[in-house]
Amino acid sequence: MAVAPDNAILWPVDDPQLEWGACPDFFPEGCELAVLQGDPEENNSDIFFKVPPNSELPPHYHTSAERMALVSGNLQLTFAGQDLMEIEPGNYIYGPAELAHEGFCAPGDPCVLFIAFELPIDAIPVEQLEQT
Repeated sequence: MAVAPDNAILWPVDDPQLEWGACPDFFPEGCELAVLQGDPEENNSDIFFKVPPNSELPPHYHTSAERMALVSGNLQLTFAGQDLMEIEPGNYIYGPAELAHEGFCAPGDPCVLFIAFELPIDAIPVEQLEQT
């Protein structure tokens, strides 16, 4: 578990010292996350979130807002009541707190997202997205 250091830090996504752990059970097999900074049970922590290619992210939401940037792969995200977003590496995505969303990591490279959470990290499954 990473904590806020006294010095600046750098984490390459392929750093062998990153400690990858399992995602919540309702995410696809092979999904992993690595804590980059902070304590996931406290406010203001950052993670890498990795999803295997050709995998679906089921509908879910987070208590916290998410500030995300896609590091690798090609990701499709749909937030409740909004159009599908086609996300490429280098794109920034903001996900409001408690707004349900689902996704798909396209075939090819794994999808790796950098995610900054304001509140403790959680992921709450929902049956389906609200359509407007």
